[in-house]
Amino acid sequence: MPETVLVTGGAGFIGSHTCVELLDHGYEVVVVDNHANSSPHVLDRIAKTASRPLTAAHLVDVRDREALGHVFAAHRIDSVIHFAARKAVGESVERPVEYYDTNVGGTCALLSAMHEHGVHRLVFSSSCSVYGDARTLPLTEHSPVAPTNPYARTKLMCERVLEDICELLPQMRVLALRYFNPVGAHPSGLLGEDPCGVPDNLMPYVAQVAVGRRERLSVFGDDYPTPDGTGVRDYIHVMDVAEGHRVAVGHLDDSPGLRVFNLGTGAGTSVLELIAAFTEASGRPVPHQVVDRRPGDVAALVADASAVAEAWGWTTTRDLAAMCADAWRFQTLNPDGYPR
Repeated sequence: MPETVLVTGGAGFIGSHTCVELLDHGYEVVVVDNHANSSPHVLDRIAKTASRPLTAAHLVDVRDREALGHVFAAHRIDSVIHFAARKAVGESVERPVEYYDTNVGGTCALLSAMHEHGVHRLVFSSSCSVYGDARTLPLTEHSPVAPTNPYARTKLMCERVLEDICELLPQMRVLALRYFNPVGAHPSGLLGEDPCGVPDNLMPYVAQVAVGRRERLSVFGDDYPTPDGTGVRDYIHVMDVAEGHRVAVGHLDDSPGLRVFNLGTGAGTSVLELIAAFTEASGRPVPHQVVDRRPGDVAALVADASAVAEAWGWTTTRDLAAMCADAWRFQTLNPDGYPR
């Protein structure tokens, strides 16, 4: 029988693209999502994009252990990809308790439900933000971790929980993927990034400015120790991130315990460079102004992704031009985002 993967947060930006990737490769996919930062219309779009439907979708908050238990009881789950989390750095500084409650509490509830139902294979969506304000780039999996904001600390705390449960339960197989900045959209234009409210991430804000939904972009600081003074990030196409998670499912049984891998391109792009690339892709100006630095941000984050390439023979294949072109296609086909 085909393997069945439970995807938490499966209606979200990365989760929805990963569902398509799994469906396209023969997996059965069950989604749980409370739609706190996603639209239920995404579920229909997943089916259209993949040309076959999800196995099931459940309106469930990942912190609800009883509801999660019902999902596991209703389906023969073989493995789990855990995306469901709050993910905005700035918001986490303002609302840290909610971030710990959702990100750490939700992970603990999920692990309890998994163990109760005999499921011990997990791909965890971690983050490059755990490295903090790194002094040496690019970042390897052995670089020191020093998160600078509540969001990043919740991701690192979840990794610590996973490490502890793997020491307790020898049957656990866990892969934590520290991916860098996911952007872009599915090339069909059916799926993309459409956060509820004002975007906290750069690319969707740039796209909304270019399409006319917002007046201008705020560039948070131009006095960082980078070539043009703006923050540098390793942007990775969301389809590469989705593919990386799908490939990870196939490598869960390589060895027991917790293993950590970076997913990135190894190329750093500044805020101003991304604005220029998006302007070229869209043919639209992106008005912007420099404002004060944002609390919790760091100067640069760039991946060394050689470990995953050596272990799995897998690397990213999409460049910045494709990221901008695909993001712009989604924005033009969905100028107001998904239906709400």
